[in-house]
Amino acid sequence: MTKVLELDEIKRLIDVPLLIREIEAGFVLYSEGKVVVPPVGFLHFDQPPGDVHIKYGFVKNDDVYVLKMASGFYNNADLGLPVADGLILVFSQQTGHIELILHDEAWLTDMRTAAAGAVAAKYLAPENVRNIGIVGTGVQARMQLELLKDVVDCQSCIVWGRDASKVQNTIEDLLRNESIQAWGLEIRAAAEIDELVSQCNLIVTTTSAREALIKADQVIEGTHITAMGSDDHGKQELEAELLARADCVVADSISQCVDHGECFHAVEQQLIDADSILELGDVIKNSDLGRTSEEQITIADLTGVAIQDIQIAKMVNRVLQ
Repeated sequence: MTKVLELDEIKRLIDVPLLIREIEAGFVLYSEGKVVVPPVGFLHFDQPPGDVHIKYGFVKNDDVYVLKMASGFYNNADLGLPVADGLILVFSQQTGHIELILHDEAWLTDMRTAAAGAVAAKYLAPENVRNIGIVGTGVQARMQLELLKDVVDCQSCIVWGRDASKVQNTIEDLLRNESIQAWGLEIRAAAEIDELVSQCNLIVTTTSAREALIKADQVIEGTHITAMGSDDHGKQELEAELLARADCVVADSISQCVDHGECFHAVEQQLIDADSILELGDVIKNSDLGRTSEEQITIADLTGVAIQDIQIAKMVNRVLQ
């Protein structure tokens, strides 16, 4: 009989350190060519504004295949409804029958995205992080910071967003978070994004911006930036010239990032060559491919790959068995 899990049940089954390890292993499988991941499916809506991302695939010679749908309808907040929703379906590779339905309301998507940010920081951030910079005020901004706890040795964070009241709400939420309290992290707001960029050498961007927020000449030597927001066509958080300036550009999936990530803009403008982009799974296997000095500027372009959904679904499924 098909199991159906709702969000509260799912949350109880997730072990964060294990999740980060599973996502890390998934990126390696992907870069080794052991995963079948078709192109992302997109649905876009104008009135009301919203989008749906459909990701699916499987690890070769595994037990299951996975299909994930996650939506964001941006006027929902005005209606008192969550912006995001979604589910993950787990099927048998042997029979095609559905084994597990995870009605996670897009929470697992947020968790695996935050875990990917932690993996990127683990392999690309400078050893001495003076300040963590979080650009954005949504759910992902909060989760990205929380999951950095186990991979970054830093005691200070700066948050910037377009709406100062949302920045303050984000900081208050974070300071109430038990994990952040245990970390002892100091968190403050930046009045302007320039202030954040000039003081932080680990920056995570988590917005849905469609024009560059961070310019090439703003970034200080030795900075790592994990760009999470450009997960669809037309989105952009980093100036394309910044990727050209970087010593190392790493993609979760080269094909996806060249199609609709930060890399798309830099490649389209012929500022970088697609062949110069590294893939995160390869950097995990061989860290010498990534950051090799504290002075380098590194960028991780993360668009979200179905292997992340596969790994987190398999993790939940194993706990249930």
